[in-house]
Amino acid sequence: MKGAKLQIFDSTLRDGAQGEGVSFSVADKLKILGKLDDFGIDYVEAGNPGSNPKDLEFFKKASGMELKSVKLVAFGSTKRKNLLPGDDDNLKALIEANTDCIAIFGKSHDFHVDCILRVTLEENLAMIGETVEYLTGKGKTVFFDAEHFFDGYKSNQVYAMQTVITAAEKGAKVVVLCDTNGGCFPDEIAQITEKVRKHIKVDIGIHCHNDTGCAVANSIAAVKSGAVQVQGTFVGIGERCGNANLSVLIPNLQLKLGYSCVPEESAGELTETANFIAEVANIRLPRNLPYVGGAAFAHKGGMHADGVAKNPATFEHIAPETVGNERNFLLSEVSGRSALISKIKKIDPNLDKTDPIVRKLTDRIKELEHKGYQFEAADASFELLVLRELGWFAPYFEVVDFKIVSSLSTKASAMIKIRVDEKYEISADEGDGPVNAIDKALRKALEVFYPALGKVRLTDYKVRIINSGDNTAAVTRVLIESADGAASWTTVGASENIINASMTALLDSLEYSLYMNGERNYN
Repeated sequence: MKGAKLQIFDSTLRDGAQGEGVSFSVADKLKILGKLDDFGIDYVEAGNPGSNPKDLEFFKKASGMELKSVKLVAFGSTKRKNLLPGDDDNLKALIEANTDCIAIFGKSHDFHVDCILRVTLEENLAMIGETVEYLTGKGKTVFFDAEHFFDGYKSNQVYAMQTVITAAEKGAKVVVLCDTNGGCFPDEIAQITEKVRKHIKVDIGIHCHNDTGCAVANSIAAVKSGAVQVQGTFVGIGERCGNANLSVLIPNLQLKLGYSCVPEESAGELTETANFIAEVANIRLPRNLPYVGGAAFAHKGGMHADGVAKNPATFEHIAPETVGNERNFLLSEVSGRSALISKIKKIDPNLDKTDPIVRKLTDRIKELEHKGYQFEAADASFELLVLRELGWFAPYFEVVDFKIVSSLSTKASAMIKIRVDEKYEISADEGDGPVNAIDKALRKALEVFYPALGKVRLTDYKVRIINSGDNTAAVTRVLIESADGAASWTTVGASENIINASMTALLDSLEYSLYMNGERNYN
């Protein structure tokens, strides 16, 4: 029912940790827990204390945190066969985790009961019932994750229903219907959830994986059919193709469909929260990710950009600031002068289309793009270009000379001479390749004058060969993304020489950092 409060259950720290390339330290998990608490998430499933020492350590440390909204959840399986619940080490670890809430997964697909557990269907029902009863008897709030429920329902409807009915009758507060293989479609999810709703008196949850790209749509279909607990990971990470993405689900449910998921004021923190979690997880968010991606509100085509400049509702389904994102006009040969003036106005609000500087900048951008530059993904270089054309920017330093020496090994050495005001500094360093070497040597020299540059790090380096048919004379475009812990920015360079292209992007990156942070200009 629209307007109803939904329970948002985040599994970033458990299911998300199963994603390829994701490995959280205890400190990482504590940081993310704090961020999810600030955002207003209801439940955070933080790990399986019975599976590894790291999760045990986490739960011990997390127990000392003062959480405002989050209820911490420990995760584990039903008891093993031929054991009393009190003799099962996994259940002992769950109790020792000292959380009020415990999520227990059990098999709902008869195929898995036979193939994986190798017990009878009756024995599996007993394992589910005895586990839930034991934990509720210990005063725990139990969520029962009906693993492979939808596949199980399609295979053996009666038995799949028996598993969730057993859990509910033994005291589970929520039975969670899981599309564990991620192979279902929204119409199936809706129909089956609605049928379960008619037979279950406790709350129903939904847990979807994204193997068909339908996890968000499937979760919404379940909510419309009666599910009140929505499970996922905040930026969609998880095993295989990932889990339902909460940074997409929450605004869809709350802003579009009128459900209450998180405090109203949290919506404006959505983008920042997603980026924070991605940074701690050491992953890059797709730029086209709905709501929170860098290109979610980016406009490139001239007609589109012109329409948005006149009225954003022409090509935007919501205002970007609603979710803490921002509108972006991309610059290219198809973007037109409306996109350009929209970006320039962020720097100088007094300029309009008729100003000669706009024509000058348009011609300059076209000239640079003909040489291989591209500014749509390099906002920092574009801003510096505008500032220079306006006469508002004085260089912070000058590279007088540099030399790079490389060998057949992966190591390279670089020497650089810079001038700041009337002072000179010479520095040398070694790196993993020529770009890393010159980066280190340049920073070492500049930090004598600008210590704040010690916080800046290169986070991404992309190379693309333009007009590759020209063989060794082909133009190389280099994009460098940098960050200082508070912000990130991208710069571009282009040249027939990859080192020169890299130097252009690198110098822009460092100068932009100094300008952005208000460093005193010696010149």
